[in-house]
Amino acid sequence: MSSSEPDAADLVCEIDNVQGMVDALTSVRWKRQQDAVVELSEHGVVLIVEESGCLQAKVYLKRELFGRYDFNAHGRPRFGISLSLFVDCLNTFSVPGKSSCIEIRYPGPDMQLLLKSIDSLDACIYAEIRTKIPETISWDYNFEPIGSTPVTFTAKSAALKEAIDDLEWPGSSIQINLQPDPPCVTFRGEGHGDLQIEFMYYVNTDLLLAFQCDVDVSFRYKYKFLKSTTSNIPSSVLKDNRGSKVTIGRGGMLKVQHLVSVARPSHSHLDPAGYPQPSRIAFIEFFVKPEEDDDS
Repeated sequence: MSSSEPDAADLVCEIDNVQGMVDALTSVRWKRQQDAVVELSEHGVVLIVEESGCLQAKVYLKRELFGRYDFNAHGRPRFGISLSLFVDCLNTFSVPGKSSCIEIRYPGPDMQLLLKSIDSLDACIYAEIRTKIPETISWDYNFEPIGSTPVTFTAKSAALKEAIDDLEWPGSSIQINLQPDPPCVTFRGEGHGDLQIEFMYYVNTDLLLAFQCDVDVSFRYKYKFLKSTTSNIPSSVLKDNRGSKVTIGRGGMLKVQHLVSVARPSHSHLDPAGYPQPSRIAFIEFFVKPEEDDDS
């Protein structure tokens, strides 16, 4: 697209850490071939992935993440895209250990998503990704707490991933129990035998960072959906020992939240304590519907 037509695009933005964006999007890529819906607004970009009406993931890329964010559309444009192709394409712009800056523009002359490298005077990489009209409207669940006190816990991301990985039984479901006295989270999987993993709040605060629950709660979730919430957590999150927040809402809806840093490798966006500034964090949310229990 010609530089003389800047007003033709709904969005023109620039991001200075492609790898951080790849990490965020890879977090919600649980299948090799996967489609997503992208929604644009003046506040930022939201990418939504769903499966079987039981699992939904959202990546929130706030406008503060971008070095430039020119939004010119009316309303909130939405388009479908191959998540796999988008991630693979971004990877071609990413150079390990180096800050890579790209411009993203939508729409192109034929409604494409256009990407262009802008950090080199010697060479320029262009990419065009075909978009499509979303086939379905994403379900929007009004997440409500079970009672007056939220039922939630925060665990080290690596510990949560390891626990869920260990619970794998073919075709099984996983029961998650929270109890206030003693404060404890229990994961239980059944197969040829059964396996139970407990996070005791007062016993090992290195694993369970926070706990809030005033009533016994127990729900079951299909394992393949639960595993998708942690299977692709970026290695940077695991290495930094960050926490992932798990909340159970009304009706057993499970919400799992991760924070992924998109700060540049130079660490120029770290606060004095060495943590990424909030404006340099991408928010990842998973929603998992519980299995229906005929006996309940």
